[in-house]
Amino acid sequence: MRGLLVLLLVLLAPVALGAPGIDALNVAPDGQGGQTYTLSIQVLLMMTALSLLPAALMLMTSFTRIVIVLSILRQALGTAQTPSNQVLIGIALFLTFFIMAPVFNKVYDEALGPYLADKMTAEQAFERAKQPVREFMLAQTRDDDLGLFARIAGVSGFQRNDEVPFSLLMPAFATSELKTAFQIGFLLFIPFLVIDLVVASVLMSMGMMMLSPLIISLPFKIMLFVLVDGWAMVMGTLASSFYV
Repeated sequence: MRGLLVLLLVLLAPVALGAPGIDALNVAPDGQGGQTYTLSIQVLLMMTALSLLPAALMLMTSFTRIVIVLSILRQALGTAQTPSNQVLIGIALFLTFFIMAPVFNKVYDEALGPYLADKMTAEQAFERAKQPVREFMLAQTRDDDLGLFARIAGVSGFQRNDEVPFSLLMPAFATSELKTAFQIGFLLFIPFLVIDLVVASVLMSMGMMMLSPLIISLPFKIMLFVLVDGWAMVMGTLASSFYV
């Protein structure tokens, strides 16, 4: 719940900047003794920002790397739709909140909490909330990816981390997360690929070419994954691969 409040602060703070409050409904006389009701443009902007919340959750946190690795792992096991997409997304979501908990707690303590207690303005809270998120994203972003988008944008080198704009940091962070996810997925794929090759070679040497190797190798891959406590190893590797 705290993590969602933090993301809402990051998305909705620009909407509230410079406005003491958000009027949901404006009432004005229509000149004929009646009244007209109009929605404030700030409410429209707020609803637009809320629609960006899923994208922010996926591309500004650890969610992308986790869900890609879990999807590759399912493909390597050859279990088709087991676990289902809903289960994988649920695991990725809760593991994301676990990994991002230090960042969310820091944002809540330094920005959201004081803002809700009316100890600082929305602009001050937004500036403070950006710093922990920026530090987390910069820690996961490769310098090559950051330099790539800096060259595309025509921006020179940065002396400090707070000089990197979010418009440049977000695509660089997403690119780095994709690279890291596929690297981890490649390492997970190798042992299962070896089992498939061994089973296929044995079946071919026995002349059983009409029998699909996947049918025979699937129980062995599941057994290997269970014996080495695969889920704990994958979760632990994913959690320890982030620098908070």
